[in-house]
Amino acid sequence: MLLSRPSSGVRLLTLALPEVRNAMTAELTAAWSEALDQVRADAGARVLVVTGQGPVFCSGADLSWLDQGGVGSVTPDKLRERMLPFYRAWIAPRTLGIPVIAAVNGSAIGAGVALALSCDLRYASPAAHFRTPFIQVGTHGGMAANWLLCEAVGRTRAREMLYTGRDVAADEALAWGLVSGVSDDVLQTALDVATGIAAAAPIAARLTKAGLNQFPNSLESALEWDAVAQPLTMATADIHEGIRATRERRSPSFEGR
Repeated sequence: MLLSRPSSGVRLLTLALPEVRNAMTAELTAAWSEALDQVRADAGARVLVVTGQGPVFCSGADLSWLDQGGVGSVTPDKLRERMLPFYRAWIAPRTLGIPVIAAVNGSAIGAGVALALSCDLRYASPAAHFRTPFIQVGTHGGMAANWLLCEAVGRTRAREMLYTGRDVAADEALAWGLVSGVSDDVLQTALDVATGIAAAAPIAARLTKAGLNQFPNSLESALEWDAVAQPLTMATADIHEGIRATRERRSPSFEGR
């Protein structure tokens, strides 16, 4: 996790695990939380930009640990205890007092889409695409992905993304309102926007963000539901089949158990 200061008031946070497509490993999650704590404590920070290193923004959660524990470690209750803190860590841009901008430099997959959606603004490179293949891998979405997608693009388009798991390319994402712009130099575009916001009144910007977060729909309720539904799916045989099929580059054969 790389934290830098590209300009006055602007902080840049880069997911720097390109060898695993910036997957949300335990190590990356810990580094992410530590970096956000630094930003929270930084009185000079007015805007945060988040991007990924390499050709991928974020490939989502790393679920390889599911195959490493014994039977007793994958019960829904124990999984819920593990997943809810994980969710809260990665959607923390919503609770950060300053505006957060995602510079989506490449693929955003699964929980990587939820990470982008947890940011206040999103800009995409022409190579970016968004995909939420939760049910194709055998699991329910996490990190309030259902809620965040509905908020961003409406229920009809959210349903299409969640049921089909298809790629939504950058231009289509722009037409849907999933991103605010598409740029060949997406990081520079995001930094330029951040610089403009950083120049605005910081207290007003913080209060504006706080007000925008007070809509009647409940993100907390969405997280609580995901913390029940996703662990249930993680305790099935189907998710292991989905993971194996992904590794073996074949179509999964789900048995509904």
